[in-house]
Amino acid sequence: MNTYSPTRDQALNLLKKYNTSPGLIRHALAVEAVMIHFARLFNEDEEKWGIVGLVHDIDYEQFPDAHCIKCRELFEAENWPEEYIRAVASHGWGICSDVKPESLMEKTLYAVDELTGLVASAALVRPSKSVLDIKAKSVKKKFKDKRFAAGVDRQIIVNGADMLEMDLTELITQTILGMRPAAEAIGLKGTL
Repeated sequence: MNTYSPTRDQALNLLKKYNTSPGLIRHALAVEAVMIHFARLFNEDEEKWGIVGLVHDIDYEQFPDAHCIKCRELFEAENWPEEYIRAVASHGWGICSDVKPESLMEKTLYAVDELTGLVASAALVRPSKSVLDIKAKSVKKKFKDKRFAAGVDRQIIVNGADMLEMDLTELITQTILGMRPAAEAIGLKGTL
């Protein structure tokens, strides 16, 4: 059994080894912050959940056609634990991966990945351009408009909320709260 636990610095370095896009790095930081928030909420390991959130798209930029598949090879080369690898692979379930989210950490990552993108897009069209003053009601309004942030798969967000047995409004609210501490790092502090 692998007892190695990667540090946040190691995770960030590995992410940046395979990803140079500022947008992807901001997204990784947003998902990391939200995963830490949910770990706190669920009384789970904040560091582990944050690291999984940070590296969840490790293979996306260089290997888009093997997203959630190539990650296994990249992590195994660094001797990462199976729990982390499986969590990352599972967030693409039903799209680019056949690994179904089973643990609470996996279900949470699956639920919040697309949602952070929707929240970020909704924040950017506000006068403040900030995640610090956005409410779930605003995000839900954008959620219903299929043309807004059209690349965001709403069904995944709904499925994720169901997996977590969480009301959609509550999932959105907690995701917003999770993104707020990282507002500056993810470019969503805006004018506030």
